Amino acid sequence: MSILSAIPQLLGTWAQLVSVKVSHWFPSRAAQVFWGIIGQSVSWIPILALPLLWPHQGPWLLIAAVAVYFTFSHFTSPAWNSLITDLLEPNERGMYFARRSRTIAMTSFLALCLAGALLSFFEQRQLLWVGFAVMFLIAGLCRSASALLLLKIHGLPPHEPSSNPTGFLVFLRTGMSENFRHFLLFSGLMHSAVLVAGPFFVIYLLQDLHFAHWQYGTWLAAGIIGQFLTLPAWGQFGDRFGNKALLSFTGLLVAFLPMLYLFGTSWPFLVTVNFFGGVVWAGLGLGLNNYVFDAVQPTDRAKAVAVSSIVNAIGWAMGTVIGSILIDTIPARLQAGTLTQEPVSNLPLIFFLSGLLRLIVSATLLRTFHEPRQVEQRAHHRLLWELPLLKPLRQLSGREINTHQ
Repeated sequence: MSILSAIPQLLGTWAQLVSVKVSHWFPSRAAQVFWGIIGQSVSWIPILALPLLWPHQGPWLLIAAVAVYFTFSHFTSPAWNSLITDLLEPNERGMYFARRSRTIAMTSFLALCLAGALLSFFEQRQLLWVGFAVMFLIAGLCRSASALLLLKIHGLPPHEPSSNPTGFLVFLRTGMSENFRHFLLFSGLMHSAVLVAGPFFVIYLLQDLHFAHWQYGTWLAAGIIGQFLTLPAWGQFGDRFGNKALLSFTGLLVAFLPMLYLFGTSWPFLVTVNFFGGVVWAGLGLGLNNYVFDAVQPTDRAKAVAVSSIVNAIGWAMGTVIGSILIDTIPARLQAGTLTQEPVSNLPLIFFLSGLLRLIVSATLLRTFHEPRQVEQRAHHRLLWELPLLKPLRQLSGREINTHQ
């Protein structure tokens, strides 16, 4: 599970470097994105077929096929992000990406429900592999449909390369501000801290707590619903007060989410925790994504996206390796004086440690970089009442809080 989570992402991000280098081979950025999408569509065939044809080598063949999928996925990323940011004003990016992420969240929720129903249908008939085959083929066809829809979009801005193009080494030496360097360190280490626990929630819920698949699906859906409900508010917050402020709040809040798994195992409690996890991750994801666009020159955005993705992937891989080592070394018992905590396995302790690492990263690195845009300035204790969920509660309660002081 750790290798499947880490290696495809790590290998895939290097495709972003290749993507920037070969961008001049394509007549437009849309054409480059189109062929990357076609590659993703075709990749579903080996993901499905290779483990079925050679089941004894199935796990490694699956990892290799998924790595190919992520390679094509990352190949499209610099061109797509460069294209879409050219279409948007700096102060409207937050709302756009929030709406886009909200659409993705709702689509993911519906796809999750349909996939669960499909797998349950075939599992009852002892044909689970047929259910996966149908599901993967549908995924490939849907990706192909998105490529065809991209061809129907006209009037996209042409790509105008810089009159003084620079390579990655020049960009790394002179194109990155001190702000951006510190942001990359924060983002990479945060990914590492998160992935110490990330791949193992599914194992904990299904193997240790013995949740049914519908219970696990509901847990997943709660996170998606949390994202869906709060993404527009996070987007407005980032546009108005800046992505650094967005990262400051969500970077601290995200630290406490995995710690809660030490304090309860009931299904309703964990579903509630994951709902608030979706709320916080919606803001953190937007902030990490949009800060990259603001921190560099427009001509360097494709390079910045690629560098950021590689840094995050390295952090991702480091985190999964550390988590795998901890599984074999941390005992399933926590004792401090007279206080003893004995969860069903050592995974909640690893989740707690992941939260502690997130807190250390946020507390030490968030102060080292600043907002690159001109945004509305507020003290943090005033901004607290502008956060999603809190702002509607303030409005409903009728409290008059003078946030302009």
